[in-house]
Amino acid sequence: MTSRQDTSLGKVILILGDQLNPDIPALRSADQSKDTVLMAEVAEEASYAPHHKKKIAFIFSAMRHFAAQLSDEGWQVRYVTLDDPENTGSITGEAQRALNDFSLSRLCLTEPAEYRLKTAINDWADQQNIQLDVLDDDRFIATHQEFEDWARGRKQLRMEYFYREMRRKTGLLMDGAQPEGGKWNFDSENRKPASANLFMPRPPQTQPDKITTEVLELVEARFGTNFGELYPFWFTVTRTGALEALDCFVESALPHFGDYQDAMLEGESFLYHSVLSQYLNAGLLRPLEICQRVERAYYEGQAPLNAVEGYIRQIIGWREFVRGIYWLKMPGYTQMNVLGAHRVLPDFYWTGQTDMACMAAAITQTRQEAYAHHIQRLMVTGNFAMLAGIDPQQVHEWYLAVYADAYEWVEAPNVIGMSQFADGGLLGSKPYAASGNYINKMSDHCSRCPYDVKQKTGPGACPFNPLYWDFLDRNAEKLRGNPRLGHAYRTWDKMTPEKQADYRDSAKQILEGL
Repeated sequence: MTSRQDTSLGKVILILGDQLNPDIPALRSADQSKDTVLMAEVAEEASYAPHHKKKIAFIFSAMRHFAAQLSDEGWQVRYVTLDDPENTGSITGEAQRALNDFSLSRLCLTEPAEYRLKTAINDWADQQNIQLDVLDDDRFIATHQEFEDWARGRKQLRMEYFYREMRRKTGLLMDGAQPEGGKWNFDSENRKPASANLFMPRPPQTQPDKITTEVLELVEARFGTNFGELYPFWFTVTRTGALEALDCFVESALPHFGDYQDAMLEGESFLYHSVLSQYLNAGLLRPLEICQRVERAYYEGQAPLNAVEGYIRQIIGWREFVRGIYWLKMPGYTQMNVLGAHRVLPDFYWTGQTDMACMAAAITQTRQEAYAHHIQRLMVTGNFAMLAGIDPQQVHEWYLAVYADAYEWVEAPNVIGMSQFADGGLLGSKPYAASGNYINKMSDHCSRCPYDVKQKTGPGACPFNPLYWDFLDRNAEKLRGNPRLGHAYRTWDKMTPEKQADYRDSAKQILEGL
């Protein structure tokens, strides 16, 4: 692609809604004296999934605040609101309009995080003969090439080994060439159930200012029928607020994060979790600065190693790994369905109206907060969907819509691979399938549930119990050879035919009731 004019005339710098950081590569490459920053709220991005109202409000308000910050710093900013009568409704439409208005033909941006949008922008630029400068997004620790090089020739791609490379590259929690504390992973210490008598700090809550209030009114008017509750809206929408939220987490919650990161409690949405992922994924925080702040807490004696290592692993391990998988396997990854699951997503995923206490709690919290922590997503809503044989594409689209931190690059591998095992083990070594016993061990939901977690089959039995064995049975041809499921299949094989039939019959009744 070649320019139709001298590049000294300047260019348009496109900043996307998840690139809200002053150190983003596109801004670093820009000339403030002659380049124009373009930001746009467009219907296409706001509606390609039925996004949670809080998610839309958070992104739009954060965008407006970031645009105002850039303007105050002397940048020429063209900001297009959703209700601008001239808004074309798409990122490429707004880029074209800006280039036309400024008589330019050069557009610079940091690489879009989603394959869908990157492809659309590249195709548009080719068709319109636009000089397109796409810069690598160096907010991430690993480049695409580094991940491809690491993955090449490996029989299995496992996060644990990639994570060790990221530790070495960043130097985080390293004692020379060895991991701090003598081992890479302290996850075995991070599986304690919580109790209601523990003090659990709340993440800081920000009162909406004038800009946010205007956005909330816009979202209510335009997206009032979308999933979720818009009020109360307490997310911070600035980098300053996100840094304060990081400090709050480190000082008040990080010390207990490791012990209780897998726990669930009725009425406690956050426990000791950081609730920073929506800020991180939108660009208000950078991954390395979070990890360095958390690491410092360990070296200053403010937090134990199991908590600090577990948290850092989520960011430079899982987050980087799923991004690598996403770009390595797109397009097509989101369509994978190795287990052949085709059941329709039940309505209660949208309403929360189910008698299963754990499911009702996770979904109701999601409706209220646009947030649930990783165990709720993986071992409750995700586990049930996989056991029930729900179409993974529908599950993927649900997760993409309902969480404020959900962007396809990070959400899809977590759902298609980790949660639903629809990629057949590309991302994870086994399906994360569990009966009601796991939920009972890690939560207090079962004590409030009308279903009996100790009852295995029949009316009144916890649905997770028969569904677990039915899942293993109906997928035996594909899963029996997995060494991590060997014990489960040996247990199934030892059951009498009558007991096996009882599990199948109970599961059938549950599935027909969906």
